Amino acid sequence: MAKVTIVGLGPGSWTGLPLGTYQILEQEQKAGRSILLRTERHPVVSDLCAKGIVFSALDSFYEEAEEFAEVYQRIAEHVLSEAQARGEVVYAVPGHPGVAESTVVILRRLGRERGTEVVIGPGHSFLDDLLVSVGVDPMDGLLLLDGTSLFPRQLNPSLHLVLAQVYNRDVASDVKLTLMTQYPDDYEVTVARAVGVEGLERVERMPLYMIDRLDWIDHLTTVYVPATTSEEVVNRQLWRFVEIIAALRDPDTGCPWDLKQTHKSLRKYLLEEAYEAADAIDRDDPFELADELGDVLLQIVLHAQIGSEEGTFDIHEVIRNVTDKMIRRHPHVFGGAMEADTADQVVANWQEIKAQEKAERGEVQGSVLDGVPASLPAMTAAYKIQKKAADVGFDWDDVSYVYQKVKEEITELEETDDKQGELGDLFFALVNLARFLKVDPEEALAGTNRKFRSRFSYIEQRLREQGKTPEQSTLEEMDRLWEEAKEAGKA
Repeated sequence: MAKVTIVGLGPGSWTGLPLGTYQILEQEQKAGRSILLRTERHPVVSDLCAKGIVFSALDSFYEEAEEFAEVYQRIAEHVLSEAQARGEVVYAVPGHPGVAESTVVILRRLGRERGTEVVIGPGHSFLDDLLVSVGVDPMDGLLLLDGTSLFPRQLNPSLHLVLAQVYNRDVASDVKLTLMTQYPDDYEVTVARAVGVEGLERVERMPLYMIDRLDWIDHLTTVYVPATTSEEVVNRQLWRFVEIIAALRDPDTGCPWDLKQTHKSLRKYLLEEAYEAADAIDRDDPFELADELGDVLLQIVLHAQIGSEEGTFDIHEVIRNVTDKMIRRHPHVFGGAMEADTADQVVANWQEIKAQEKAERGEVQGSVLDGVPASLPAMTAAYKIQKKAADVGFDWDDVSYVYQKVKEEITELEETDDKQGELGDLFFALVNLARFLKVDPEEALAGTNRKFRSRFSYIEQRLREQGKTPEQSTLEEMDRLWEEAKEAGKA
């Protein structure tokens, strides 16, 4: 069986080179066998060369591929093919073979698949020296991540963070921007280069925003981000918000009001917060919207906490359900067979997939109107009911018929004693007209409400300037100010 022995060259200094690694390299040299070296850009390589150790460096692979993932794959394939050709090879990597070394991960997987033995030899990780330098015990909680492929979802500010392979200013810039999604711009971090290597070591603390301005970053550079319990940082995390809500519901130390709540008692608050968020959207106020969406999230997490206590569901189940649903109902995005080049195609696919899901759950097809929640506001419900009916062919052919229907309903309202019933019919006809005109009736009425508020506030302000109130004014006075508001562009 072919064999690959992987050894680590340590973090860079001669004193950091493991004795076991040197003995293996020396044995290979005496046997006249070439040693494969991932990169010769490592301080200890010159010391080894001075002692007669000969390497076959693989740096050329970095020039032949555009992405690191491709580089590492090609290097691993090459090492494996050399082992199968020679029977046995020694492959040397910087640091420790088992720490931040992608080629080793690939080699171990390919070795299992292709019947080649992969042995992990001695090494000394840069991580050891770095943690000593910054004074951190990894038992306190540590994340070790690759700076070349860093994502916000990987970050947890409550843990110490070490970012390896921050080898140039471009990578440092990407790292900085990703970290700034979770940390303040001036959060203090440590940038360390060649820790433990005399003459090359450089360790400096600085604000996060400065890390890509350094002219001394190279392939031996690492960034350390200390853990924090600062509210400015951890209060941005969903897990922290979930903890807060759980604390409010603690039977012994929680809030009496929160402890009294049930799904049913919170129902009205969920609706109210949703409407307040919608109002912020209508007023085009992004800062208010951010605040109102937080209130909506509060309701979601509070319901999830109650569900967790009852043993029915928790916040993770809520997130998993909607994540699965989004993937399942967007096959044109997430690799399914369906295609959708237009918004209408997306809606059609959505409805088809939704129907399939119901069939798989064994739900019996009832009325086409069953999908319209009874709790919706009447105008929104009317709009959705009409659209559902129209989707199966129950609809007017032309908008002229809808206008005629509106006129009929006005006439019937004038002539009937059943004012409530006929007024409802008129509203229903007007909603139908809105649908034909491709106007959302809720948004249309909300816009008129805002316009009325603005113009009436103008009337009140002008009357105050005259030392009067609306109650002390005539309809003619207020109507004149109303027209003045219109001319002033109050909308």
